[in-house]
Amino acid sequence: MDAITALASTARTATAFDTVINSEDVYSFHNPYHDGGILVSLITFVGTTDEMAKKRLGEESGLFVRIMKKRVEKETSEVSKLAVGVSGGFEDKFDTISTYSVVAMDGSGIISELPYNEETKQTFPTNVMNSVESIIHHAGLAVKQDLSAWELDEEKPVSKYAANLPFVDNGVTIPSNPAEWTCQQTGEKSDHLWLNLSDGFIGGGRKNWDGSGGTNGALDHFKETGEQYPLVVKLGTITEDVDSADCYSYAKDEDGPVKIPNLKELLEKRGIKVAGMQKTVKSTAELEVELNATYAFDAIVEKGKHLVPVGGAGLQGLQNLGNSCYMNSVVQILFSGTVPELAARYGVKNGDVMGNTLLNVDPKKASDDLLCQAAKLSSALTSGVFCGPVPESAVVTDDPASTDPKYRLAPRMFKHCVGHDHIDFKTGQQQDAAQYLQYLLQKLDRAELGAGDRLKSKDGSGPALISSHLFSYQTETRLVCEADGMVLYKTSPSETMLSLRIPMSKATLPEYELPDEKRQKSEAAGDDKDKQEVPTVTFDACIDEWAATNAIEDYRWNHLNSVSKADSKLSLVNFPRYLLIQMQRYEIGDDWQPKKIEVNIDMPGEISLEKFKAKGPRDGENLIPEDTDMPDAAPAAPTIDEGALGQLMDMGFTMNGCKRALTAVGGSNVEAAMNWVFEHSMDPDFNDPLLDGGAATAPFSSSDVDEGVVMSLVENLGCFTADQVRAAVKHCDGAADRAADWLFSHMDNLDGAIAALESNAATSGGGTLSAPSVPLEDGEGKYTLMGLVSHIGKNTGSGHYVAHLKKNGKWVIFNDEKVALSQDPPIKHAYMYLFARNDAVGLPHPEY
Repeated sequence: MDAITALASTARTATAFDTVINSEDVYSFHNPYHDGGILVSLITFVGTTDEMAKKRLGEESGLFVRIMKKRVEKETSEVSKLAVGVSGGFEDKFDTISTYSVVAMDGSGIISELPYNEETKQTFPTNVMNSVESIIHHAGLAVKQDLSAWELDEEKPVSKYAANLPFVDNGVTIPSNPAEWTCQQTGEKSDHLWLNLSDGFIGGGRKNWDGSGGTNGALDHFKETGEQYPLVVKLGTITEDVDSADCYSYAKDEDGPVKIPNLKELLEKRGIKVAGMQKTVKSTAELEVELNATYAFDAIVEKGKHLVPVGGAGLQGLQNLGNSCYMNSVVQILFSGTVPELAARYGVKNGDVMGNTLLNVDPKKASDDLLCQAAKLSSALTSGVFCGPVPESAVVTDDPASTDPKYRLAPRMFKHCVGHDHIDFKTGQQQDAAQYLQYLLQKLDRAELGAGDRLKSKDGSGPALISSHLFSYQTETRLVCEADGMVLYKTSPSETMLSLRIPMSKATLPEYELPDEKRQKSEAAGDDKDKQEVPTVTFDACIDEWAATNAIEDYRWNHLNSVSKADSKLSLVNFPRYLLIQMQRYEIGDDWQPKKIEVNIDMPGEISLEKFKAKGPRDGENLIPEDTDMPDAAPAAPTIDEGALGQLMDMGFTMNGCKRALTAVGGSNVEAAMNWVFEHSMDPDFNDPLLDGGAATAPFSSSDVDEGVVMSLVENLGCFTADQVRAAVKHCDGAADRAADWLFSHMDNLDGAIAALESNAATSGGGTLSAPSVPLEDGEGKYTLMGLVSHIGKNTGSGHYVAHLKKNGKWVIFNDEKVALSQDPPIKHAYMYLFARNDAVGLPHPEY
């Protein structure tokens, strides 16, 4: 105790505003269920292993609380309680036992360690006891991150009853000591006590469907008092941060969680001073988040098959955090070893999970450091040290709660690092896996470029190659001007995913396999399964459609200073080491809602793209120099046709609005101008005079983006306006693949998403890092299929994602935590495909 007492003055008490990491090691997935548990610093509130804590202390000394948990099988298998609040959620077979101890340590190891429990805690210095209690009862970073995402989807309203809530002056005061709180209905202590803010009555919370939870005392009291005192607050959730307290309204027109702006004043009327109060129980939202994290999905590829489970290096499953299967699938493709370069950079080093230098970051910064969290995640996936005993089968209905928590990898910190500043990925909603993959590569690039000495080239002469370099390719667009036959070549910005439209006009239907007589019997019995023929489109048809010549009407040619038709054709400038292909399986239906295209893709295991290689200018072509096609400033305004202007004005539109429309479409095309008017008539500047020189304003001008890319996407995608495409292209830094994917993933509310982009652009201030100028990798355009991500659901923002990866020549399914040998990989149903260039297979890039 002397060593602990000597360091007692250094201990801090965690407040609701502090970040506390009390559920896992910040550098690995070692958690309280592993041998030795975790040590949480009483100074920084960061949890680590003994080894890492000792390494970080160096010559100094520090105090920690050791948190250890174990599961003990119950004597009865009956469902006796809903164990939300413990790892695993629904637990009808196990109890969780937590033990604690206070540890004094220096760089040489443990100096003193004493058990901490109800019997011993009063023997510790008050400073130490308060610190330990605050860490044990703190929600912790993991739950707070989940809550942050959950609350984005479930915004609590301000109660209409708060401002004028009746107050019964009955002399009742509430003690600040939680040990003195009891239910006035039963006289028992509980973690589910709610205080009525009108009359001071303390009663149990709602009873759950299975009999667990509270006693319904608070709700019963509300009814017994004529339903005139509707607002309650959960005792034990009140802290200095009163906004984080759990408040509820029983009023019939609210009946749900609410915000109470004047909560502090209402509590003070009952004698409760919030200053210094510590959280002692979980809020309803925290319990809901933990329950949601255990939700088991049933719609799974290969459902019902008794698969052979596998485990080990590169075969580690990931816990679904609630709608996070899109992230899990992408992470498996990138970091589990299928892309050996990324596994070498971020994965285990020389067999040591903690040996990656990217983990070398201050503990207080580690949870927010993307490179550290990527290394933490990839090291766990590639080492296999967290894989538990392999079960006998991987039946789809297996309950994740039966898995020992020490073998469950929940990538919360990684999810937060990547998505915390993204409008979609910071939420708890399902997202588009293809969009997430591209955004993740962007984030990694920026983090790697800013890594300094933590990530250098192999010879140490400069920064290392960025991760996206492995997937990067460029396209060449050959544009032929119909007016004079001159040719313009343009090269796109680097892209990381080839997005292909599925040409249903090239689809073929399968032949009936059943004889007519048998089919008639099947139909008579009401079985229409055999009538639901799913068409098939070959990969060759998809890539041919992508590379086909497209006509672009009214393309603005700057060398002509006018518009003219253009013939556009795409080709590939280089063949990257890894090729990501996305199939556009979604389209706008007749009701203008996104719908999935029911089609099989005949995707071969090996493909050749040699014939799509860009060849550059041809002999005898009359070329337009690219610099003459780029305007020096705002594009020159076209001459407005007076006859066209008169036709538009006869339809009732203002002169300024008609001039803007004709200017935007080249000056004379009445039909195109009418369409422009319908799209922009509600613009705030629609009726304003044109700018000097006659230029019309638009949310994104042609100087912001390549109009050739915009018009090509408008033609190829077929269901978006030029302005919508232009906004997406600008948001995606000119990359056509990411722009197409962004558009399809936001079809349900595209106008709102574009408005959010414009708002974010106005407030963000830019400041992105530029990638070093490195020649793109090239080689022979022959590829082998190595992985795929499949999606089940009506659109990419719902349903479920799974990954299938080729490991040692065998296909393996990664369905969140379930990892097993695949019997029938859904190649024809996949949403994304990962190909490896044949001449690079087995020869990882040495710079990674």
